[in-house]
Amino acid sequence: MALQITSTDFEDGDYLGPDHILAEEYGFGCAGGNRSPQLSWSGAPEGTASYALTCYDPDAPTGSGFWHWVMVNIPADVTELAPGAGDGSGIPSGALQTRTDFGKPGYGGPCPPEGDHPHRYLFTVHAVGVPELPVDAGTMPAVVGFMLHFNTLEKAAVMGLYKRR
Repeated sequence: MALQITSTDFEDGDYLGPDHILAEEYGFGCAGGNRSPQLSWSGAPEGTASYALTCYDPDAPTGSGFWHWVMVNIPADVTELAPGAGDGSGIPSGALQTRTDFGKPGYGGPCPPEGDHPHRYLFTVHAVGVPELPVDAGTMPAVVGFMLHFNTLEKAAVMGLYKRR
């Protein structure tokens, strides 16, 4: 069985609800709840020592996409994150949220530019072959991505969409 990731908050390819959209306080002009969705996964390959979870928007008009959420060192016996875990209160013991492109750790919801096409938000779980990546809360997402590239055994993604009206 291959690694799979699902959410009870949205189906793969569906639009994300207002609860998961960036909050007004971030200053990008969106007024959502900024609550990370529920995510669960199964089918980890043999040798999985931990997991990592990322949320990435490849459609962001930056030339390099936009990292909305990065969590690493999730213990291998954890297979679910509750809704709202990205605010820091629901992360598993031992897990670490690292810096996003918002400049700080934690979940930052979608908020593409007004009038832009629907953006894709890829929630990806990585089955990692080491218990801990050598990163800290201030590590840039690209560096975490580099570490994941060399330590991921298998990965799976579920995609949410969002377009500002």
